[in-house]
Amino acid sequence: MTLIDSDFWENPPWGNGERKYRLGLTPINESDWLNRKLDKDLFDYKKKLLSTSYNNVIATTNDSIDAQKFLGDIFGISSSEYPDLIAELSLNIQDDLCLLESKNEQRLLAASICSPSYWDVRTKIGKPLREIHKPVTSLDSKIGNRISTFIRQSPVMKPFARQNWLIHGDTTRFHLNEEKFLKSHPSTWFIRSEKETLCRFHEDYSLFTINVLFQPLRMIFDYPKQKQNLILGLKRLDEDEIDYFGGNKKINILLDYLSGQL
Repeated sequence: MTLIDSDFWENPPWGNGERKYRLGLTPINESDWLNRKLDKDLFDYKKKLLSTSYNNVIATTNDSIDAQKFLGDIFGISSSEYPDLIAELSLNIQDDLCLLESKNEQRLLAASICSPSYWDVRTKIGKPLREIHKPVTSLDSKIGNRISTFIRQSPVMKPFARQNWLIHGDTTRFHLNEEKFLKSHPSTWFIRSEKETLCRFHEDYSLFTINVLFQPLRMIFDYPKQKQNLILGLKRLDEDEIDYFGGNKKINILLDYLSGQL
């Protein structure tokens, strides 16, 4: 069952229709950084993935051991029942975890991705941050350089937050590929909100986290202003963003639904 979050609807991630795929990082208190404990359902979900699909959700480079240990110090965890410490860390927070270099090429050193949205960690591990964004050309141009500079210049232990969002046909967490052929009615679709944080927790290493939450799309009709802003945001997507979002057909179905034509 998906709980309705009134705070989400009062301040949705698409804002005034101009927020899609922008850096949009705002400072948060350190106490609000890693304080999202798992409920039993999410814990069991992650635990099952680690048991049945470990190599699909956990990826590390050979030189990531020290970085994982430093991150473990932040969590207060030094041992793991799994081959990689980051797997153990992922069971202590709702979020997916991406451990990056703060300097040099800013490679993705280790990750636990139990709720991917249109990407496969196995193809990204070890790559520089710039290359991770390359499949979406306009995304790379909008935030690629800025996020690299931001990480490099960010003070240690000063966390920041941003939001991303997509629209999915259901509340399935594990999506490696875009949903381009949804056959269900949009009234049954869900907004997938990704609350993300970024913190340079060590001089050499940074942590990017992704906390996935779902809200029923149909709720948007109770918030006319937010609905109009979502329509505006969808119409402003460029070609790369449309492809990443799920394609023109999906966008057009959404626009018809939001305009009351479906």
